[in-house]
Amino acid sequence: MITLKNVILRRSAKKLLDGATVTINPGEKVGLVGRNGAGKSTLFALFNGSLHEDGGDFYVPKQWRMAQVAQDMPETGESATDFVVGGDTRLAELRATLAAIEAAYTENPDDADIGMELAHAYTDLADAGEHDAVPRAQALILGLGFKSHELDGPVNSFSGGWRMRLQLARALMCPSDLLLLDEPTNHLDLDALVWLEAWLQKYPGTMIVISHDREFLDAVTDVTLHIANAQLTRYGGNYSKFEEMRALQMEQQQVAFSKQQDKIAHLQKFIDRFKAKASKAKQAQSRVKALERMEKVAPLLAEADFTFEFKEPGNIPNPMLSIANASFGYEIEDAEPKTILRGVSRSVLAGQRIGILGANGQGKSTLVKTIAREMGALAGEVTEGKGLNIGYFAQQELDVLRPQDNPLEHMVRMARELGSAVKESTGEQALRGFLGSFNFSGDMVKQPVGTMSGGEKARLVLAMMVWQRPNLLLLDEPTNHLDLATREALAVALNEFEGTLMLVSHDRALLRSVCDEFWLVGRGVVTDFDGDLDDYQRYLLDEAKRLREEAKIAVREAESAVVAAAAAAPAKASAQDRQQRRDQAKPIKREIAQIDERLVTAGAERTALEARLTQPLPSAEIADAGKRLKALNDEIAKLEERWLALSDQLEALAA
Repeated sequence: MITLKNVILRRSAKKLLDGATVTINPGEKVGLVGRNGAGKSTLFALFNGSLHEDGGDFYVPKQWRMAQVAQDMPETGESATDFVVGGDTRLAELRATLAAIEAAYTENPDDADIGMELAHAYTDLADAGEHDAVPRAQALILGLGFKSHELDGPVNSFSGGWRMRLQLARALMCPSDLLLLDEPTNHLDLDALVWLEAWLQKYPGTMIVISHDREFLDAVTDVTLHIANAQLTRYGGNYSKFEEMRALQMEQQQVAFSKQQDKIAHLQKFIDRFKAKASKAKQAQSRVKALERMEKVAPLLAEADFTFEFKEPGNIPNPMLSIANASFGYEIEDAEPKTILRGVSRSVLAGQRIGILGANGQGKSTLVKTIAREMGALAGEVTEGKGLNIGYFAQQELDVLRPQDNPLEHMVRMARELGSAVKESTGEQALRGFLGSFNFSGDMVKQPVGTMSGGEKARLVLAMMVWQRPNLLLLDEPTNHLDLATREALAVALNEFEGTLMLVSHDRALLRSVCDEFWLVGRGVVTDFDGDLDDYQRYLLDEAKRLREEAKIAVREAESAVVAAAAAAPAKASAQDRQQRRDQAKPIKREIAQIDERLVTAGAERTALEARLTQPLPSAEIADAGKRLKALNDEIAKLEERWLALSDQLEALAA
């Protein structure tokens, strides 16, 4: 188990933990929650060994294997599959060990000790899952939203968000007793998130996760650790249960504090009244001592919840926009455009609150970008209502911010660019005050954006969007990097927004709270989705099953086409040509049959040897078995290569 006893953690002079005592039992799934800056990431650094406690005792079993998602962006030409397989550190160690032993065995083939080491190395590799490492890695990659044709794509060919998904897959590939996950859902779509939840629910080890997605925490955790006011408190239950218990605890604390304040006031009143009277001096002094001895109940600290609101739009056209028989996609230089969505005919009316659903890669962002004027329609018409003012929040907006500029400079520049389009005071003091309502107060308005956290950057983008007084909000994953309090503030603001909302998000709590209808983007079209988010999760599972079945059918059809081509070719050829091809094919087929027979025999012998090597044997027998196993593996590899070459020859003859 993991134990913290009176642990003190500091960041510079600030105490993030002061006397924290808590236990995490083996197999528990723990959600680590607290406000940004409370110390969650610092505590993670303690868990992973990159930071040591400043006081107290911290213990993690030394034999525990740990896995966590690397935060650096991978730069490598390795294929996606090889990169994720490399996350299995146990397998990598055993492969390196085997290579060293094989080199020694080549130099000293008669050394019985080396032979025994070789046999043990093969057995260890088999136990570590060498035979199915690639399928396991590819299952993780596909589960996180990649397509089958991307499995062999170089890591460097993917964008930043997709590379971080590969880092997550690599961490899940690593065999571990302790899994540390810091915001694992940030770069995921809802379909990948649903898959990840299912995977984590089956994870057998101990898990500690930082997340600001309440439904994700509810699905995968059974314990909650809360950091607040330099204290670490354990709650049994998921995030929703924690909120209930925390609210009750706060209520009880407030009641206890109020009662104690009444008692203190009563004691103080007695002291003040009688301290000057000699006859009452003794009683007054005893009250003073009682007051000094009283262990004070801490007042309930009012947590500075972040709130904001969207200003009433200047006008609200109806309809906001109309799409008629449109095709959406990408223009490609010197090539035909890539069409993603066809036959889109939709109207967006004033006051609608639309959640946009769809599996990864189906065209959600394409739809939103086209409506946001980031891309043009390939066909059809998109007609905007008069006075349409779009507020667009895209994931890449955070990258568009200028790292060297501060929030005030961003606001001043935007105000100048908009000119008179926004009737708002653009004086520096007014802009400072506006930024202050988004928690950019004091010196923060002059802090370079490049030094800010992801959550602070997201708040700045929200502030810039709110200031423009839009009447149509297009939000593409707005909650990435936002903490739970800011997500709550966003949900409240969106519910009070008087304009129209279109939202793409993997945050199901936000979708549930602000959307009252859903559009489904999939299979090249946009349709109404008649159901709730629970229905949509079932749809995602059915869609994944459908895609698997389509892949199987495609394979069968390809195989049938090869057979049909082979059958049709002789019919078209002359009798002499057919006879010549048959004559050429006979020895090839005969050799293939011989190889098939030998592969069966060799495979059975290899299986028997592997089973034998798991039993206690004399060292000489182990060495002999190891040598034989190596020879069999080499022979099987050569036979399989020959079989493939002969099969290619047969296909060529059939063609």
